[in-house]
Amino acid sequence: MKEAEPRERLAGRVIVLDPDGRTLLFEYDDPEPNGHHWNTPGGGLEAGEDYLDGARRELAEETGWHDVPVLPGEVHRREIVMMHAKTRMVRQVERFFLARVREPRRPLGDVGSMHVTDGIGSFRWWTLEELEATADRIWPEGLADLVRRLR
Repeated sequence: MKEAEPRERLAGRVIVLDPDGRTLLFEYDDPEPNGHHWNTPGGGLEAGEDYLDGARRELAEETGWHDVPVLPGEVHRREIVMMHAKTRMVRQVERFFLARVREPRRPLGDVGSMHVTDGIGSFRWWTLEELEATADRIWPEGLADLVRRLR
């Protein structure tokens, strides 16, 4: 019997840079095939949202920041087959946008309970050098090159 194609899931994501060029990433420890990885803020679109609206909503939900503008104009896109909600495979179609914060290593707002619900283990501001040197899995692949172009 042929296995069904994974369902499509649309997601808006945000590459957040601070004034020193650091990138905000969230840590996840999911079952395979995702496994342990770091990813940009973002997630699935809700009904009626476009990619930019979803990216803006997700950034606010995951950081507690309601004053950070997400710039229009997609800066990256990717498709990946991945585990979603630890129960089913999806083909996630992601569009990435750019946001800049004014404060170096800006702390997150009161989002601890949301992070527990969404499986976010921690957050960290990464320098370009750290992105290039790490053996950790970073999503999207090639993020260091993308950040270099955006800085």
